[in-house]
Amino acid sequence: MTTVIPSLQLPTEPEITCSTCAACCCQLEVMLITDTGVPERFIDTDDWGGEVMLRLDDGWCAALDRDTMMCTIYDRRPLICREFEMGAPECIAEREGIATAYL
Repeated sequence: MTTVIPSLQLPTEPEITCSTCAACCCQLEVMLITDTGVPERFIDTDDWGGEVMLRLDDGWCAALDRDTMMCTIYDRRPLICREFEMGAPECIAEREGIATAYL
């Protein structure tokens, strides 16, 4: 009698989640083009006088929790952040760019 051991099915594509990402999208300039209620302490003014999300000296968005790599104002995040959806083509392109930047 032969015992058949079921094989473990591993995903062919890695799961895409914000919690396992290098959060490269959180280093992009984010223009505030609609009012979503972003707290003033996270707003900066760019060289042309437009409102943008504040980035700290390390280049990362000020609203990003550095311990969890999650947005601290997720429910009030800017429109661009809402449209830059996890797993969307823009997200995948940024992930691929950061993954190959150091090769």
